[in-house]
Amino acid sequence: MQKYAEYIEQIEIDSLWGGRKHIVWDLDRRVNVLSGINGVGKSTILNKVIKGLTQGGEFPSHMLKGVHLKVFPADAKWIRFDVIRSFDHQVVERDTMEKMDMKYFSDLDWLLFRLQRKYLDYQVNIGNRIIAALQSGEPESAVEAQKFSEPKKHFQDIIDDLFSATGKKIVRTENEIRFSQVGETLSPYQLSSGEKQILAILLMVLVEDQQPYVLFMDEPEASLHVDWQKQMIDLILELNPNVQIILTTHSPAVIMDGWMEHVTEVSDITF
Repeated sequence: MQKYAEYIEQIEIDSLWGGRKHIVWDLDRRVNVLSGINGVGKSTILNKVIKGLTQGGEFPSHMLKGVHLKVFPADAKWIRFDVIRSFDHQVVERDTMEKMDMKYFSDLDWLLFRLQRKYLDYQVNIGNRIIAALQSGEPESAVEAQKFSEPKKHFQDIIDDLFSATGKKIVRTENEIRFSQVGETLSPYQLSSGEKQILAILLMVLVEDQQPYVLFMDEPEASLHVDWQKQMIDLILELNPNVQIILTTHSPAVIMDGWMEHVTEVSDITF
């Protein structure tokens, strides 16, 4: 049986930038923010780790190009993880996206399309747990069944609150995510870049179903309003208190609400 890590305790990278630098980064269980000026290597460090995990989350003791991970528990060999980046480029047409009835689409559209599929699976799993709880015959079965649906409802409430300024609300009778706005129904692909970005981040966290996992984010604030930047970390932790966040950012807003002590400068972990 695959044993998954709850979080990463330390990232070590040998011979970065042609052997000139060595990285040792001790991580917090919950929130880790890597900071530094442009070109100092924030994204390079994150990408080195991510590339070593792309084979389903398994990591050897010596990962791609000298990346070492120390995890908890120490005997775990797998990591659940997701990646969010800041770009929303238009990309070439793909046959798969014909299901979206769109001729052209962006990277965020493609991510949201895949997350919609995971959202459907998530709802099936939650539904099965609710049925099992109700059929158990336990005195508190109805209360237990209700608890299974609370994270989804909380996610919907968060999105409705974030989008309230434009009058958008999630249609709660739909299995896929749709929005109502002044009598019209919108798909996620009709949202602004910032709306797509925050929706993708929070939906990605929701469908991990409160399991321990690592969320890598490379400058995720690029399209987000400053108020959403300030709320982002707290909202992620609300939806999944078991997540470990590892992110790079240039924005002071992301860390100003209580996360300043979780910032690490690249220069402080480079030897």
